[in-house]
Amino acid sequence: MGLDIRQAGPSDRDAVARLLDEAFRNDPVSSWVFPDPEHRRAVHGKFLGVFVDVALEQGRIDYAVDGSCAALWLRVPAGEHEDEDEEDIPAKMRAVADPDNERCELVGRLTGEVHPTAEEHEYLLMIAVDPARQGEGLGTGLMRPVLDACDRDGVPAYLEASSERSKRLYERLGWEFTGTAVQLPDGPPMWPMWRKPRG
Repeated sequence: MGLDIRQAGPSDRDAVARLLDEAFRNDPVSSWVFPDPEHRRAVHGKFLGVFVDVALEQGRIDYAVDGSCAALWLRVPAGEHEDEDEEDIPAKMRAVADPDNERCELVGRLTGEVHPTAEEHEYLLMIAVDPARQGEGLGTGLMRPVLDACDRDGVPAYLEASSERSKRLYERLGWEFTGTAVQLPDGPPMWPMWRKPRG
């Protein structure tokens, strides 16, 4: 059974943000950024909505027709980038979601510091599957067309895994840990992962 996928547009923005909120609300990194569960419920969707806005403006969102999963992709060119808008994203995450919480901004700054710059690549900013549908292979099905295109076109891919479980999934799809984890202060690690195109 194939997964019907379409490109999300601005009218899908809130639905995709809700999906990310539900899928990541108990994720180790989200729990570190917003330790209090009640507060997390109140602001987490706003925080992740910034990622949706970035993908709609600068990349694309592959979205299951039934709304069960979404993948946010950015095509990142080679070279160091001093784009003002890009530099402001961590600050925007904090300002929009929780201005008094420096962790909102810190997570973006720390991952940005280790993001590879030597080669053009597809960056999987986030992927979310409806919690009720996890374990059905939807995430793999959603990523497969992009990974196949990467292999065909000789383009690498990059992501940061936020849990051991997701890291194992990505390893099965050809990503490899770069060797240096992003260590959130007094928090969980994140694993930068690089996928070389397969011949």
